[in-house]
Amino acid sequence: MQLVLSENWTMTGGRADLPAVVRWAREAEDAGFDSVMISEHIVLGPDAGANGIMGNPRDYALPGNQDPYTPWPNSLMLLSAIASVTERIRLAASAVIAPLRHPLLLARELGTLDLLSEGRLMVLPNVSWSQDEYNALGVPFTRRGKLLDEHLEIWAKLWGTSPVSHESDYYPFQDVYFEPKAYHPDGPRLCFGGAGMHDAMVRRIVRHGHAFNPLGRPTPEEMKKLADAMTAAGRNITDLEMIGGTRATFPDDNTCADLAQALESIPEQMTAGFTTFCIKPSQFTDNPKNVAAFCRQVIRHVTTLTTDHFRMSLAQELGSWAGGRQSSAGAG
Repeated sequence: MQLVLSENWTMTGGRADLPAVVRWAREAEDAGFDSVMISEHIVLGPDAGANGIMGNPRDYALPGNQDPYTPWPNSLMLLSAIASVTERIRLAASAVIAPLRHPLLLARELGTLDLLSEGRLMVLPNVSWSQDEYNALGVPFTRRGKLLDEHLEIWAKLWGTSPVSHESDYYPFQDVYFEPKAYHPDGPRLCFGGAGMHDAMVRRIVRHGHAFNPLGRPTPEEMKKLADAMTAAGRNITDLEMIGGTRATFPDDNTCADLAQALESIPEQMTAGFTTFCIKPSQFTDNPKNVAAFCRQVIRHVTTLTTDHFRMSLAQELGSWAGGRQSSAGAG
């Protein structure tokens, strides 16, 4: 399970209580969670709420549905603090908006955090959606996809042998010595995801990806597109960590959701090949001191669900096998 640590400010009165976030990460590790996730924005503009602010503030922030006053602390600095108080849990830097930085600077930050955490870092680099954010930082919004692709190309070079040179219209440099490297010889683990299975995302997953984290539930046709592209490149889709999620259903705009209901979809997602599942605590509790108990409850519930799922799958397999044996005997 992956604990989503962004957007939990309903538990802290709207304040960005960063020491509480670090404490929640340690509590998640103690409870048996596999990873914690932190997303980012650098700044927000009026387009943050262009589609209307979400009804229940506990819900996930989506493009155009959030209050521009929403706190978004620096995700990599916060994950560094979490790394210092944990030993096992993986650190997911989700939605790192790569085009808003220079690739040399961002690679230095990512490599350092990967070393600090001894290889526990997973990065989801993306282009995000807010044109106001790009405008504020002076980065061309229409070129964001090409900028991300160049980041990925440069990072791959930097994890190799120094010196490194790169020719391009955006980030040219010559004879750069990049030391130290990341923890893994090929850099931090990279995850890709988003809405839909568009060609650029598939290309990035196939070339650079270690994990896939879609926004919503991909269709069988979309999963086949990804599997076929992986096969064509000499890779297998089973090489990817498949990250699913939980979706809370709120009875009204002022109430938390039911945890058991949100977890019900996990066995179905497991059947589709997903093995890691994201969950945001503030969707289910308003008490910042209740996160440790919440994490333990999630692990207990998921253990029961997955055990039952395994038993059911095994029973179905045995039933099919027995049916095949009877048919063979009858034919003899």
